[in-house]
Amino acid sequence: MKILFVCSSNVCRSPFAEFVFRRLVEQSPVLSKVGIEVGSSAVFNRSKVIYPKAVVSLEREGFPKEQILAHKPAYKSTDKQRFEEADVIIGMGRLHRLLTPRKYRDKFVTLSEAATGKYVPIPDPFLYTSQNDYDRVMSVIKKYLTLYAEKLERQFAGEAGAPAEEESEK
Repeated sequence: MKILFVCSSNVCRSPFAEFVFRRLVEQSPVLSKVGIEVGSSAVFNRSKVIYPKAVVSLEREGFPKEQILAHKPAYKSTDKQRFEEADVIIGMGRLHRLLTPRKYRDKFVTLSEAATGKYVPIPDPFLYTSQNDYDRVMSVIKKYLTLYAEKLERQFAGEAGAPAEEESEK
């Protein structure tokens, strides 16, 4: 399964989601066996480097600065393969669906909808001046990522358990 997180510039929300969700997958006994690949890209702006407040947020999550700075923002028109290969494209708000190339929109879901089934837009933390306000947005993203990982764990654990249950009934 290939998951692509998207946001406006791939310098704040989607790289944070990529880093944190990849770690959730690696730490999950169920998800780590599924072969989930996680990436991120932009659907609006082309950027060259990750935003400094995102670096701080990710460092606070325990990621090494060198790993964070190795992130090179991707963009939809120069990174078409990620969109093509993605099984699901997860955006932070409905505007990101409109900015996703039309032929991939059927794969699109917002992060809140993927996690809970209900739409709640994730504000752009780039607009916040304080690191604390920025980090509050990142904590919302992390909450939804955790809920989405738990949802996938239940889904994949159920799929793995289904044949064994059927066989034991015979």
